[in-house]
Amino acid sequence: MKEAQLNELKTQLITMREQILNGGFLTQTEDLHVTSDDLPDEADLATNVINQQITFNMRNRELVKLRSIEAALQRIENGTYPECEECGDDIGFKRLKNQPFTNLCITHAEEAEREQQRFSRHG
Repeated sequence: MKEAQLNELKTQLITMREQILNGGFLTQTEDLHVTSDDLPDEADLATNVINQQITFNMRNRELVKLRSIEAALQRIENGTYPECEECGDDIGFKRLKNQPFTNLCITHAEEAEREQQRFSRHG
């Protein structure tokens, strides 16, 4: 990979990290607090529980993404970026431009996705 492309992807990763950290979403708490006055009936309680679960899921996705971004930046520092962690081949620039924090080439990413789907159907 050309140094200019690597620098472009590193800048993109840093920007993505800053957006997650500075976006406030990870520290937002207003929808996690519940008082008995807020929940006059079971329907309101159910709605609140669903909203909390959605918030937790969204935060979890952002945290997973943040960890992946940090790992990609570490791989850049170690000189192992953009190698696929499964086969060692270079991950294509087009794929990295779309998802710079990926650690798998398209072949192994599709394989992992199929495995995940198979696991969730039988899990």
